[in-house]
Amino acid sequence: MKYAHLADLHLGSWRDPKMRDLSTKAFLLAMEDCVQQQVDFILFAGDIFNTSLPSLDILKLVTKKLKEFQDLHIPIYVIAGSHDFSPSGKTMIDILEHAGLLKNVCKGTVNPETQQLHLQFTVDHKTGAKLTGILGRKGQLDRSYYENLALEHLEAEPGYKIFLFHTSLTELKPKHLEKIESYPASFLPKHFNYYAGGHLHHKTMVELPDYGPLTYPGALFPNNFMEVEKYSHGGYYIVTTQNVITAQNGAQVIEWRAIIPISHRHLAVNCAHTTPEQAMAELERQLSATAVDNSLITIQFSGILEQGKVSDLPLKGITDRLLAQGAYFVMKNTAQLQSPQFEEIKIASSNQEALEEELIREHLQQNTLFSAEKEYHLTKTLLAVLNTTKKEGETVNDFQVRVEQEIDKLLNL
Repeated sequence: MKYAHLADLHLGSWRDPKMRDLSTKAFLLAMEDCVQQQVDFILFAGDIFNTSLPSLDILKLVTKKLKEFQDLHIPIYVIAGSHDFSPSGKTMIDILEHAGLLKNVCKGTVNPETQQLHLQFTVDHKTGAKLTGILGRKGQLDRSYYENLALEHLEAEPGYKIFLFHTSLTELKPKHLEKIESYPASFLPKHFNYYAGGHLHHKTMVELPDYGPLTYPGALFPNNFMEVEKYSHGGYYIVTTQNVITAQNGAQVIEWRAIIPISHRHLAVNCAHTTPEQAMAELERQLSATAVDNSLITIQFSGILEQGKVSDLPLKGITDRLLAQGAYFVMKNTAQLQSPQFEEIKIASSNQEALEEELIREHLQQNTLFSAEKEYHLTKTLLAVLNTTKKEGETVNDFQVRVEQEIDKLLNL
């Protein structure tokens, strides 16, 4: 048995057309590689799209590729991620599943008396592997799913089992994302052979007692400047077992396969105690030793200038010149660069969730109306409610009334 584990494709996330093309190219390369690897099935652990309602060109591309896999009899099993999922509960994944192009394995029922969530298994007919999982939601609103999850029947189920999840696990967080809210691995059911994670854009794998490998493949392609700078590219996992029986005893091979749609060159210019002219001279020195043809170029400026302003750096001229020399695309970041006249207040992380996390925690307990923990969860939930969108066919007035009612309910007004 051989299968692929992809996550966090975020197709359509980049605003610039060239970067968006690289993201879709990474998707196509990964899918072609899955065919060459002769996988039995593919897992998407959330965030196929960057929004619950993707653009038509992205949807057309994905639908065409999924149809090819349907014709090749290679099933695709998915869960919705925090970006796929909409506040109305509707997602493009439902439409693709209805068309028979993929299968959502987040299936189950809620016991009305105990409020426990009873997940069902989806069985891959070719291999006999059993799959289930929990979708992801923004603002850690999936917490109640895990807290109310009925574990006994999941853990007792025989056979080769895969659990898909799209949330942050404490044991798998890297150092640079340590401030993001997370759940302990104990939230997940035990005794599964493989845990296919999504949400954290950082490749990692951890093995804990009573659990099979807990994995994040990372984003298939970086989704912002920081990720391009840190990772250059993305990839996915391939899991191989001789058969289902031996895999239950741990005999499986897990390989991470890099997907590189373009070469990347990163330049870091430390501007501390320099003038804008000296900083540009250092950049010129680095560029003279860098091949830029058909490459993605990222340039990071940092430090406090000795004199002058950040705006004195002729950055547009550098971009135009590199593009003329054949560079595919040029990205510049001056967020860590300061002028002596003005020292900007910054939050170090460029990750959106980490930024939100830090801001909330920074301003906690400015009043004592609630405990710190209650205030934190109330703030996160309130932000999620206010981030909702209009449902299909809903009038503006009905939308406003619904949001007000949800806020009243949240605040017990």
